[in-house]
Amino acid sequence: MQQHTGPSSMPSTSAEFTDFVARASASPDVVGLVLSGSRARQGMATARSDHDVYVITADRAATSPVTSPGAPPAVTEGRRSPALDVMPLSLSAFRAHGLPGDAHAWDRYAFAHCTVLLDRLDGTITQLVQEKAALEGLEAHLLVRSELDAYINSVHRSVKSHRDGRPAVAHLDAAESVPYLLTVVFALHQRVRPYNKYLLWELRNHPLGAPQWAQDVLVPQIRRILADGDLDTQRALFATVEHAARRAGHGSVLDSWGADIDPLRPRD
Repeated sequence: MQQHTGPSSMPSTSAEFTDFVARASASPDVVGLVLSGSRARQGMATARSDHDVYVITADRAATSPVTSPGAPPAVTEGRRSPALDVMPLSLSAFRAHGLPGDAHAWDRYAFAHCTVLLDRLDGTITQLVQEKAALEGLEAHLLVRSELDAYINSVHRSVKSHRDGRPAVAHLDAAESVPYLLTVVFALHQRVRPYNKYLLWELRNHPLGAPQWAQDVLVPQIRRILADGDLDTQRALFATVEHAARRAGHGSVLDSWGADIDPLRPRD
């Protein structure tokens, strides 16, 4: 995560964005500004990339004010243009945003590698962003266990359909296994699974360490599974996941499947 304190040090490309940050930074209602999306991830922005900005307001200022006709939108008002996507949140809402149980839990990866442009609360905004950007120990442990079970279930269904001569539905179950797989792999490293758009960028710029998770190893396997549900590739990747999960202390999840797990392993 990068941290900046005002418009003079922000990664700017748009006059609209620069003006917005200056106005928001001057507003007494705004306690934090967070830049996310492609503009916050080096090498991902294109000429068409907008600036995704979370505007955190003091709880007392959570209601959007009324603006005069012809005046620019208030900095605490949500809006979307080709250059700027503003997402206002009260401080209370921001504390829960993206975390388990929140309606926007899907948005959590937005805070990995983001840029804190403004933090008027003595580091509180920065700390909240850091908590969203990574999985703490128990949370990661429980997430691995639940998603590992779901991953096994999808692969198991795919293998059975292959066995029964139903390649089309075997392919569908194989494809469904991939999101669970990625969640498990990143959670094993206490990391939030990236959006698909950023998967290659994440593996290239923030590698998971072990060679089996390298971009040029993992991604071709995933692409083959998504292409046709290839059974040998599924089994090879399952073996890699099983080994990593057992080393991390999740053997009981695998063992709960009993002999049903055997067909998921590579054939001799």
